[in-house]
Amino acid sequence: MDLNIADRTAIVCASSRGLGRACALELARAGARIVLNGRDPDTLAATAAAIRQETGADVIAVAADLSTQAGRDALLSAVPQVDILVNNNGGPPARDFRMVDRDALLAGLEANMVAPAMLVRAVIDGMVDRRFGRIVNITSGSVKMPLAGLDLSSGARAGLTGYLAGVARSVAHANVTINHLLPGSFDTDRITSLVAGQAKASGRPAADILAERLAGIPAKRLGTPAEFGAACAFLCSDMAGYITGQSLLIDGGIFPGIM
Repeated sequence: MDLNIADRTAIVCASSRGLGRACALELARAGARIVLNGRDPDTLAATAAAIRQETGADVIAVAADLSTQAGRDALLSAVPQVDILVNNNGGPPARDFRMVDRDALLAGLEANMVAPAMLVRAVIDGMVDRRFGRIVNITSGSVKMPLAGLDLSSGARAGLTGYLAGVARSVAHANVTINHLLPGSFDTDRITSLVAGQAKASGRPAADILAERLAGIPAKRLGTPAEFGAACAFLCSDMAGYITGQSLLIDGGIFPGIM
């Protein structure tokens, strides 16, 4: 399928690895110009080189912490205009809510609600003027099915979803869409870290904990980053202009509700 975004510029946040990298790769395969982002310059440079080699796309790498205004400014200044914005950022570490003090709470909100909201604010008027814009926010399945220990992540990402709900409706007339991708358990460093943390806390083998997690997923497996990236690329495509304000779960069927 031709996504018809070969002449578009896409910023993909936190894209040096994991699900962000998968989204950047699929958009590059579709011919978009990619602005990659990460905090580790070496990892970021290696990812940029790999995507250039595989796709031939124009790839710009910006090492920056998007939780800061300076980091966001550096990212936005890398290109003259932004047609596609994929918001993404690492989630807070899993911990009991009693361990989340005020500073940790504010840091989690800054990273997973404030930073993406500010990036949306910075790019959306230009998208409206040009009558094209695609914004995809990578949040979490815990927005719909909160998990103990991920309370800060769930709250911040749910806050972003609610904050942008009205915004999405206000710009839909200009062919600007805002949607959310809600990953479940994917084969990334994030799941490895969560399983390792549970293993350490419980004194049980990580393999046993992972096996229990897989048993609870109707698909009986972890998702692959490539699957996630393909879904992101479609939501960023020219054909997805009638999809907005939606939260798409990609979780192998683990969410028990009907919506």
